[in-house]
Amino acid sequence: MPLTTPRLKREHYTMQCMVEIYCHDHHGTGAAGPCEGCRTFLGYAEQRLEKCPYGENKPTCARCPIHCYKRAQREQAKAIMRYAGPRMTFRHPWLSLTHVLDKLRRVEHPMATRRRGQS
Repeated sequence: MPLTTPRLKREHYTMQCMVEIYCHDHHGTGAAGPCEGCRTFLGYAEQRLEKCPYGENKPTCARCPIHCYKRAQREQAKAIMRYAGPRMTFRHPWLSLTHVLDKLRRVEHPMATRRRGQS
């Protein structure tokens, strides 16, 4: 299932930009794009987005009650976001603004939504 909604495409593009910033500064990659390890992580992140139970209503990772990443990839994502997040403000201000607005979304666990729909 490809990323079909604008929200998920933007989320993936935001992650891609963060990975590029991180990889360029930590692994010395240039215009060719991220290194093999970072490309592997980005592919994993895309798979997780494709399977997200929230879909279009996906919250930011920090506010999400579901831990869909494996432990190693979650730690890698944290390192990437901690480093690239502040730098995104200058390199990609629009993505940074939309990410901040996404943090304001109310989050409800998908099972609670499903239970409410069955009642």
